[in-house]
Amino acid sequence: MNRAVPFRAVLRSEWTKLWSVRSTWWCAAVYLLVVGASGWLAAAGTDSAPRADVAVQTALSGFGVGQLLLLVLGVLVVTGEFASGLALVTLTAVPRRSRVLVAKTVVVLVWSLLFSALLAVSCALAARTLTAVPGGVPPGDPDVLRTLGLQVGAAGLVGVLGVALGAVLRSTAGAVGIGAILVLVAPPVLALAGSDWAARMSRSLPALRVGEDAFLAAATSWPVGIAVVAAWSVGVWVLGAVLLERRDV
Repeated sequence: MNRAVPFRAVLRSEWTKLWSVRSTWWCAAVYLLVVGASGWLAAAGTDSAPRADVAVQTALSGFGVGQLLLLVLGVLVVTGEFASGLALVTLTAVPRRSRVLVAKTVVVLVWSLLFSALLAVSCALAARTLTAVPGGVPPGDPDVLRTLGLQVGAAGLVGVLGVALGAVLRSTAGAVGIGAILVLVAPPVLALAGSDWAARMSRSLPALRVGEDAFLAAATSWPVGIAVVAAWSVGVWVLGAVLLERRDV
């Protein structure tokens, strides 16, 4: 009887896969460029702000579109393996398929949090350097730290949603397309419709977050917005885990 592969080994394998494919480096490069450059440009275009957290929030604007790269990466981590046929080898070595999905989710989450944290600090530095704020932008300001923390956390959830959609659909184009509709297209379209039901629908979708605010979608408080994104990410992930266990490879 074969011994189960230790989860640490599964995690190490998924981490190696993540860093050994070209798509990861492309996603990293474009993510850094889009968010980093947008942050410094936004800060340079803002002469002054009434509070430190407002200045930082403005500098984080590049995360609005940039987070789509995290969605794409999460999808590719799953669908790329099925497209290449490597999934058959992986799932033969690790019959408990949910463990593989957990490992993929962990490495994407860590990657998303790491790069997003670096970019959030860069954006805060841009606001501190280029935007005039009464009292400056203290790095230890609680409002600034909350804004940065919310941005990093929301970005991590977008990566998890990408993994979940990839597991559910197993199609790169389908998962990226539906993911983009859910987080970027449908929320602002519904918000612009003008009716109460459309605004409620907009708030119920996992719209991309920029700091404490929804990006181009109907406004929500940050606890509600983060909770909605988390609920979608977890819910779709659970569905993906169930389907992964029940489907043929």
